Amino acid sequence: MDKNTLIELVPHYVGMLILVFGILGIVQLSVGQVGFLIEFAIVVTIAVAYRPLVLRLGIAPSTWE
Repeated sequence: MDKNTLIELVPHYVGMLILVFGILGIVQLSVGQVGFLIEFAIVVTIAVAYRPLVLRLGIAPSTWE
């Protein structure tokens, strides 16, 4: 990977991290403490769903298209 590709991907990975922590925070505030497996399932779901969602919205970086 070249430098320009990495620079193009950084905002998406930062956004995904913010989304993961935000959703985990909302879940903990609304439901309370949940187990590790549930948190892991939430993280995996977000990580798997992020790329297709971004592609469908049309804001994906060119390397993902």
